[in-house]
Amino acid sequence: MENLHQHLSEALKQLRQANGWSLTLAAERTGVSKAMLGQIERGESSPTVATLWKIATGFNVPFSFFIHGNGLPPGESARFSQPNAQMTVRPLLPWDAQLRFDLLAVELAAGAQSDSSPHEKGCVEQVVVIEGELLLGTGGVWRRLQAGEAWQFAADVAHSYRNPLATPLRFHSLIHYLQHP
Repeated sequence: MENLHQHLSEALKQLRQANGWSLTLAAERTGVSKAMLGQIERGESSPTVATLWKIATGFNVPFSFFIHGNGLPPGESARFSQPNAQMTVRPLLPWDAQLRFDLLAVELAAGAQSDSSPHEKGCVEQVVVIEGELLLGTGGVWRRLQAGEAWQFAADVAHSYRNPLATPLRFHSLIHYLQHP
């Protein structure tokens, strides 16, 4: 866990310095409080999946920027969890700069819901249910996906993932960054 905190701290500092942003400006651009950003930079706090998405979107970098890369031992990847472990995300492949995608394995606890803020403009997401049942909400419409079913949607709008069952849900998320992250 210490490696993860250190990696997140260094990655966030690197992004802020590269963009020439103060903590105040970073908070404005990401929608994450200045206090929380400061805690992450000092290695005092690890963000939830939702917070990490906001940071990645605000800085216009792929989600996996924080999962693979500097600060983590070779072959190690981070696993991010929502409070109470309602949602866990881990990379299946590292960020591919040429093909511009992230491939993530997502687990959602029984009865849990995760609401996602819009990703980068032009971002497209494909989900494939591996185990369980997914209710996917986009544009005010909910779709029910069973194991083995897939759906593609514009991820640059708010969207939600809900597990209506009393058993865990597992799905893969393939995120295409069509514009330069």
